[in-house]
Amino acid sequence: MKYQVDERGYYGKFGGAFIPEMLYPNVEELRTNYVSIIESEDFKKEFDDLLRNYVGRPTPLFLAERLSEKYKAKIYLKREDLCHTGAHKINNTIGQILLAKRLGKQKIIAETGAGQHGVATATVCALMGMECIVYMGKLDMERQRPNVERMRILGTKVVPAISGNMTLKDATNEAMRHWINHPTDTHYIIGSVVGPHDEHVNLIGVEAAGKGVDTNESAATTALGKIGILHGSKSLLMQTEDGQVIEPYSISAGLDYPGIGPMHAHLFSTGRVQFLNATDDEAMNAGIELSRLEGIIPAIESAHAVAVLKKLELSDEDIVVVNLSGRGDKDLETYIKWGKY
Repeated sequence: MKYQVDERGYYGKFGGAFIPEMLYPNVEELRTNYVSIIESEDFKKEFDDLLRNYVGRPTPLFLAERLSEKYKAKIYLKREDLCHTGAHKINNTIGQILLAKRLGKQKIIAETGAGQHGVATATVCALMGMECIVYMGKLDMERQRPNVERMRILGTKVVPAISGNMTLKDATNEAMRHWINHPTDTHYIIGSVVGPHDEHVNLIGVEAAGKGVDTNESAATTALGKIGILHGSKSLLMQTEDGQVIEPYSISAGLDYPGIGPMHAHLFSTGRVQFLNATDDEAMNAGIELSRLEGIIPAIESAHAVAVLKKLELSDEDIVVVNLSGRGDKDLETYIKWGKY
């Protein structure tokens, strides 16, 4: 089974470029130059050097002994929370900023939910001396204030999105509008993506169930969604019968989005990935549990992954790797407001 993107920009039946005509030159420019740039020796050298000496890769694979003892399996944490800026996001933004430079772009825009992608984008823009604008939902700006100030300290302009639920979807809408109006000198660093793993590894994705999958306050796309188009690509999308987007909800600012990426939709539809979900309370309890057992306060996004350990039938022969995608510094106010610790 092929899981990578094809030459048309599709993962199976998901993906594509459903975009305004004004953006086609930008997309075509990227399509034409992408492979030659990332395969060039100077790009590889600069990229690898920055990942090693600036980001701090490779990050450790840590055996969580007390967590393993509790769940009767060997559980490792991939410590992406130890990357510079505190999350996996900078792995993407480092490569994107190098790509933007080689495309001759002068300005960078991005969207962000929990603020980690915004911080990672602001960081690499400061490193490379490029102007940066980040769009962030007004609600997310209020609940992720430390990351907003981090971006501003780094010299980035943070623009509030005040439409809709004032969260990630709406920030993405505003960033897309900006890119449409500034197609020649601006590169849009969209949130990072992930790739599939060895066929012999069972993959489990965890979605935000909010207050419960069937409560109308959820972001569990594979449980609730159907095929639709949003923000330029075809994927699985939470929508009404007449195709209107259903507003998502999650306690995690980085997860309240009504869709999933085309690769994830393809992996789900082919059965390559098993998608589970965790409610707000399940994720928050898992975050506290990890903090108490291993001395690691996780981002709430990562805590959703930790939460499903309770839902798996594990044995002492099983080896589980949990992607600890970010640290919980940005979420302290949410943990405190939740208060059940």
